[in-house]
Amino acid sequence: MECCRRATPGTPFLLLAFLLLSSRTARSEEDRDGLWDAWGPWSECSRTCGGGASYSLRRCLSSKSCEGRNIRYRTCSNVDCPPEAGDFRAQQCSAHNDVKYHGQFYEWLPVSNDPDNPCSLKCQAKGTALVVELAPKVLDGTRCYTESLDMCISGLCQIVGCDHQLGSTIKEDNCGVCNGDGSTCRLVRGQYKSQLTATKCKTPRDGPSLGLLICHSPLA
Repeated sequence: MECCRRATPGTPFLLLAFLLLSSRTARSEEDRDGLWDAWGPWSECSRTCGGGASYSLRRCLSSKSCEGRNIRYRTCSNVDCPPEAGDFRAQQCSAHNDVKYHGQFYEWLPVSNDPDNPCSLKCQAKGTALVVELAPKVLDGTRCYTESLDMCISGLCQIVGCDHQLGSTIKEDNCGVCNGDGSTCRLVRGQYKSQLTATKCKTPRDGPSLGLLICHSPLA
């Protein structure tokens, strides 16, 4: 009687092939978009307040090109700036005040809401009609438009939702609640009468002709 069971011929080869296949499958699942190195650490935020951008890089380990992106972004510093901080785009324009343009110094003011290229730094010389593109790209985190959370990143306008996440389409409801359903407020219909001084009266010329002259005395 044999004390030990003999291995079937070819078993070591089959075991090795199984291990290799399992390793390749695991690597394939881990790196679906190519042979990439791990993502690196996040960079410092482009702004300290008002909403900025941070990026992370990864390296392609393949001798061929990898599918996917080598850089990713996220928002950061999503807290309001103090009033004295001023407008971020205006700060970038004013940084050129001490640089001569065509041999002359100007005080530069921001030109916002450019429909053609909202992420270029266009500024206007104060007191003149001179508008100049002082930089092809504004700094990351600059708002594309004054009344929007969308921000410029690497010269392109990126969508930002009210949750301050890149690529998010979440918006505020009519009550001002982010991703709300409009149930936290109600619409009240009626007339609103503003307080007017005795020297300023509501006349038909100020609005629709009602055939009335309405004046309100100042509050005591």
